[in-house]
Amino acid sequence: MTKEILINIESQEKRAAVINDGRLEEFYIERPQDKTIVGNIYKGKIEAVLSSVGAAFVDIGLFKKGFLYLSEIESSFESCETQGPALKEVKKGQEVLVQVVKESFGTKGPRLSCHIGIPGRYLVLMPQGRQIGVSRRIENDEERRRLKQVFSELKLPEGLGFIVRTAASGKTKQELLRDANFLIKLWRRMEKIVQSKKAPALIYEDYDLTLRVIRDSFSEDVSKLIVDSKAEFFRIQRFMRAFLNYLVKKVELYKGSDLFTEKDAERQINKIFENKVYLKSKAYLVIEPTEGLVVIDVNSGGFKKKLRQEEAAFKVNCEAAQEVAHQLILRDLGGIVVIDFIDMEKEGHRRQVLNTLKQALACDKAKYDILGISKFGLVEMTRERVHNTVQSLSYQDCPYCHGRGKIKSPLTMSIYALKELRRYLREHASLKQINITLNTAVIDEFMKNKSNLEFLERKFRIRINIISDPSLKIEEIRLS
Repeated sequence: MTKEILINIESQEKRAAVINDGRLEEFYIERPQDKTIVGNIYKGKIEAVLSSVGAAFVDIGLFKKGFLYLSEIESSFESCETQGPALKEVKKGQEVLVQVVKESFGTKGPRLSCHIGIPGRYLVLMPQGRQIGVSRRIENDEERRRLKQVFSELKLPEGLGFIVRTAASGKTKQELLRDANFLIKLWRRMEKIVQSKKAPALIYEDYDLTLRVIRDSFSEDVSKLIVDSKAEFFRIQRFMRAFLNYLVKKVELYKGSDLFTEKDAERQINKIFENKVYLKSKAYLVIEPTEGLVVIDVNSGGFKKKLRQEEAAFKVNCEAAQEVAHQLILRDLGGIVVIDFIDMEKEGHRRQVLNTLKQALACDKAKYDILGISKFGLVEMTRERVHNTVQSLSYQDCPYCHGRGKIKSPLTMSIYALKELRRYLREHASLKQINITLNTAVIDEFMKNKSNLEFLERKFRIRINIISDPSLKIEEIRLS
């Protein structure tokens, strides 16, 4: 199995793809105007306190004010050592150290937290924490005990907490210590910036797309990291020599004409935006995302194996469960997710489909919570939505259908055009002649009942000219 990371650099865009044995597993896109602020740390100032919802709006120097739950305020800048103030002590104008945990969505500003976390290669430094935690994704009990033992032997400053990331599994004491020391130095530098800057101010900016992908996805099971920009290639090498020197030999500069096309990534990326996803069995998924809800429908489609209905449904659902997990990660879909599997009678089959979904989501970096599966095959789950989706960055609502995804039929529009013509003639009774311009397909329906036009001409004593314009949109009517 070959796993590669591909990085494509254009003047207005960076793209990164993780390809595993020829299959697109992860895809990320970043543009200067859409650069993520998730992970950034700001010295902010409270603009307004909303006691009714236990929250505050915080000015962090951006166009939209950040949203912060008051229960998360751990300290004020007057004393970083003290614990969080009571609700009544939170005041307008108070300065707080916050980190962005969720992008702005629609009219909502970024979600903020006072629980600061600074990620490294193997560790996350929690400056306000005191505990050492191990990622729940490291399920091997023996490895968890080893990592805790290794950490107990490290001579680290008191008063700082750490979370051991999944990538730390199997790493040596020296590797963890190197990462911890880097994060501690970074935090000490940030403390000085906090003291010297006046709110609102940016204190720490998280890595850009290239370095985030290297930090989070470039592990020993990756055979190559290929980048098509010479300048980015040298920047990556400098970063790797500082933090991941043992992997630097796996970085390659691409010298061909189109990296993503050559690796078949472009074709697979284009499929991300389709609402139908076909499975090997010829069954398919229909994925319909909205602002706060994602509905995924499993359909048997062209599945033709000669099995009993229950067995066929079970087989399709198991295949679909794996693909659903893949699509959630690949498209970075979040919010409430409802998956409508094909009905199954056997409780054991439903449990197995649910377990298949959970196992397939085990590699998901986002937080999720699966509520269970009903007797009708419905699975409800939530998935953390941190960044704007790839689709929202790449597409806009159709200015014609305005996101409906459907348009009126020519027959419907011919009926509507007749009503509009009648209304217009009532308001302009003095006219002697009028032109109505329609799409060709609408005119074909319009002219099937000429008696309606003849009636209007007699009633309003007017000449009606029908003009065909194939370039006109079906829902468009011009009266002149």
